[in-house]
Amino acid sequence: MKHYPVVIVGAGPAGLTAAYELTKAGIKPIVLEKADKVGGISRTETYKGYHFDIGGHRFFTKVEEVQQLWQEVLGEEFIKVPRLSRIYYQDRFFNYPLSLLNTLSNLGVFESFLILLSYFKAKWQPCPKEENLEEWVTNRFGQRLYKTFFKTYTEKVWGIPCTEIQAEWAAQRIKGLSLKTAIINALLKTNNTKTLIKEFDYPVLGPGMMWQRFQQAVESKGGEVQLNTGVVRLEREGRQIKRIITRRDGKLVSISGEQFVSSMPLNELIKRLDPLPPDDVLEAAQSLKYRDFLIVALIVNREHLFPDNWIYIHSPEVKVGRIQNFKNWSAAMVPDSSKTCLGMEYFCTKGDGLWTMSDTELLDLASRELVNLDLAKAEDVEDGFVLRQPKAYPVYDHEYRQHLEVIRNFLATIENLQTTGRNGMHRYNNQDHSMLTGLLAAKNILGEQHDLWEVNTERSYHEDFTTEPSKTQNKDSVLAIAK
Repeated sequence: MKHYPVVIVGAGPAGLTAAYELTKAGIKPIVLEKADKVGGISRTETYKGYHFDIGGHRFFTKVEEVQQLWQEVLGEEFIKVPRLSRIYYQDRFFNYPLSLLNTLSNLGVFESFLILLSYFKAKWQPCPKEENLEEWVTNRFGQRLYKTFFKTYTEKVWGIPCTEIQAEWAAQRIKGLSLKTAIINALLKTNNTKTLIKEFDYPVLGPGMMWQRFQQAVESKGGEVQLNTGVVRLEREGRQIKRIITRRDGKLVSISGEQFVSSMPLNELIKRLDPLPPDDVLEAAQSLKYRDFLIVALIVNREHLFPDNWIYIHSPEVKVGRIQNFKNWSAAMVPDSSKTCLGMEYFCTKGDGLWTMSDTELLDLASRELVNLDLAKAEDVEDGFVLRQPKAYPVYDHEYRQHLEVIRNFLATIENLQTTGRNGMHRYNNQDHSMLTGLLAAKNILGEQHDLWEVNTERSYHEDFTTEPSKTQNKDSVLAIAK
């Protein structure tokens, strides 16, 4: 058995940030990662020299300390990328954010007039309670625009009706956006919506580059990062985790520690505890739902296809939900400048028809849909690669909050365990929010007091963080997010 002061499960943004912060304080943790590379869903995959994200990962944050970490670790290997993303619907491209002339031209004056009438009706008779996504969006855009641009795409992504998705998901992801704001922005040619940015930072070879640098920094300061290491169980005694049993190279290895940080999915964490939690906690964990994801990377023998970083596909006649153009994120992602690499993204559930299709079938489907969308010719698609990503998105269904509360209450009884990151908290966090949970978990170990559950997209994007320590924190604290 090996003993470490801190054992961290998961080498994604949250786990590596926690490890990095601890090593700067002289603590040497171990990070356990079941995959063969670091980064989690923010990693970069490669195929024949082509680099591609598991989705697209912009490096943009309003949390200054996270921005400082990015610059500290990656520095000059960042590039500035102009943002361009549009909506593809009914064989037309719609600007995002909304351009008045573009929208009128694409929809036509009559349809635009009906959308405005629907909007005014929603303002005159709004939904009294915004309990689900449909009600939240309708109150801000009207029923007609909701059905035109939100319903089809959202249900394609989540696989459930919008009436079963909690309103807080919309508040977290598209806060500040409304038809009124969009029209004002279009008329004044401005962008006052906080969810929309004009450019972002990006590692020259994709987001995985950032996490590889974090790994190197942790290891250079004496920390350990073990890949291909799965967690079999977490053994606890009373209110403390004592050790983790892992499997690596077919062998079981016991690792003990003083403090533990986990970013593994909550449902997996709960069922690996030994002894097991009470039945109600197990049932709550089993009831948490996830949306899985697969990406078909297509290599297209064309130098230019479209200028966007990515396109949202709202057309219901195809299954693809979003298309990334990795060359437009960074030219270095594509080794041959005369070609283009696209990421055809499909949202699915493990075991369903899409997930169980063979790689050949998925390559055929993606190629066919690319042609059907009139974005490329069949003869131009020359190669491709398929990657499946389970548990990509925690689902905010109508029951998730009560299940999460049961789990949180139980985990609060374990004194030396903190959960971080998107899946570790079942929160639809961006990578900077995941990093912030890891950073604050490390600060807690160093003696500060932070409530990690106070970190979420809505707060960290739309409130300023102070640089003054709160009264409940040590004087060295830099983020005032105390309990």
